[in-house]
Amino acid sequence: MERIQVDILGLSTSPSAGGAYALILKEVSGARRLPIIIGAFEAQSIALELEGIKPPRPLTHDLIKNIIETMGAGIHDVYINELKDGTFYARISFDSQEIDSRPSDAIAIAVRFGAPIYVAESVMEEAGFVPEAEDAEKTPQATGVDAPETPSKDKPKATKLEQLEHDLKEAIAKEDYERAARLRDEIKKHRTHTS
Repeated sequence: MERIQVDILGLSTSPSAGGAYALILKEVSGARRLPIIIGAFEAQSIALELEGIKPPRPLTHDLIKNIIETMGAGIHDVYINELKDGTFYARISFDSQEIDSRPSDAIAIAVRFGAPIYVAESVMEEAGFVPEAEDAEKTPQATGVDAPETPSKDKPKATKLEQLEHDLKEAIAKEDYERAARLRDEIKKHRTHTS
């Protein structure tokens, strides 16, 4: 299975998300992004480490890092290997073995070790997206070929799937990643039921 290396692009929150955050990962050698909804505690833990802020007492992920180092081990990498029923799964690779983890915890530990983060190609294909600005570069007009224009009165009404895809692009452009994740899941369900 092909692995795609990603970096943390940022964290986003929405008042409508009930305290959840979207962790945005960006592929190192491309434009795709992957939003993962995580809890407030994990978001805070990742943000503190990225900002270089050390709390007076170790947080849970700091404690885990201290235990791993005390045992003489280290983290090789973190791999988000599966997306099943809207839930992401990850593996933390140690020197000689792998353990199952939530992606949020795995990434919080990876940033403390400076370990690389990878995503399975199948997961990126299913849940990743290309931001509208980069997507626009691939349109016929951006490549110098004029796209045929249809007068608005002749345009057929958008199907439910087309409307969902439009709403998804809008949510991404507004950086409302929680809504984007919900729309992505709805699009997936719609495609499953119509195929």
